[in-house]
Amino acid sequence: MPSTRSPRRALAAAVALLALAAATGCGADAAAGGGAQTTELRYQGSVGQVTLPELAADLGYLGDVKLNWIGNVTGGPADIQATATGQSDFGGAFNGAIVKLQSAHAPITAVVSYYGSDAQTFQGYYVLDGSPIRGPRDLIGKRVGMNTLGAHAEAVLRTWLARGGLTADEIGRVELVALPPVNTEQSLRAKQIDVAVLGGVIRDKAVANGGIRTVFTDYELLGAFSAGSYVFRDDFIARNPDTVRAFVTGVGKAIEWARTQPRETVVARLKAVIGKRGRNEDATLVGYWKSSGVAEKGGVITDREFATWIDWLSDAGELKGAKPKPSDLYTNRFNAFANPGGGA
Repeated sequence: MPSTRSPRRALAAAVALLALAAATGCGADAAAGGGAQTTELRYQGSVGQVTLPELAADLGYLGDVKLNWIGNVTGGPADIQATATGQSDFGGAFNGAIVKLQSAHAPITAVVSYYGSDAQTFQGYYVLDGSPIRGPRDLIGKRVGMNTLGAHAEAVLRTWLARGGLTADEIGRVELVALPPVNTEQSLRAKQIDVAVLGGVIRDKAVANGGIRTVFTDYELLGAFSAGSYVFRDDFIARNPDTVRAFVTGVGKAIEWARTQPRETVVARLKAVIGKRGRNEDATLVGYWKSSGVAEKGGVITDREFATWIDWLSDAGELKGAKPKPSDLYTNRFNAFANPGGGA
C-alpha cells in the first residue's frame, strides 16, 4: 500500500527541478535552434485509456503535428510537473494543481480544458455496500484512496468535508492514500481502504461489478464543470504558436466529435486506437466511456474553472501572497472555438 506524500513536498521538488531545467536548458524544443516550429509533441499517456490528444491525432485533427508518447502517468500534478521541467511538451492536470504550480512561479499556461464532471461522467466517492459511512463525520479516522494527492479528488473531498461542518483538525484526521486508478477498486474490495475515489470508465466498471454504493459525487457537490486543463511551458508557446494552435483546436474538435457521435461509435474508435498503438493494454475500460465531461464547447476555459480552486486554496492557506487572477492562468487565444463561428 503506497504511503501518503505531502503535496507541498511534491510541489517544492517540482519547483527545484524547474530551476535546474531553466539553468541547463533542459527540454528546449526544436524551434530554439533553427527558428522552425516543432511539429512533434512529447507527452505522457494513461494505461488502458485514450487521451483527447490521442483521439484528435487518430481523427486527423492535429494536422502536421505528431505525438511522441514517452510513457504513462497516474496523476495530473506529476504530468504538469514534467511539462514545467521540460521532460514533456504538454501535460494535463486538475485546475487547482495548475494554480498551485503557477503560484510557485512555474512558467506554464493552461490552453484547453480536457476533462470535467457532468451527469454522465463524474468522480464519485464509493464504499462497500455494508459500510457504515454515510456522511462527512463518518470519515474521521478512515482511509480514502485516490489517484494522486494535492489534486482534484483531494480538493473535492476537503470541500465536502468542510461544508459538512468538520474543523480543519477533523479534516486532517481523514487519511488520504495515493493509489494507481486501476488498483483502487481492488483495494476497496480488499478493505485496505474505506473509501475509493473512482471516476470515468474506471468508476463505471466498478459500479457494474456491484457491491459498492456512492457516498457523494463531485457533480452533486459542484454541478457540471470542466475540472482540468492541458498546459504548455510559456517558452514553448512563444516559440511554437502555430503548433500550440493546431494542438488546442485539434483537441477541441475531438471533444466535439465525441460529444456529437453515438456512444457506440466513440467506444469503437477508442478501442481501435488502443489496438493500433501496441502497448499491450486491456481495452475493457474504454467500453464504459460515456462523455469527456468538458463543460464548454471545444474545451474553451472560463474564469469560474480556476476561481473556484483559487478561493479554496487561499482559504486552506495553500497560497502565499495575493490571490492570482483566473485570467492570468490560462488563455483561449489558440482555441478556434473561443471565436464566434470558430472550430468548424
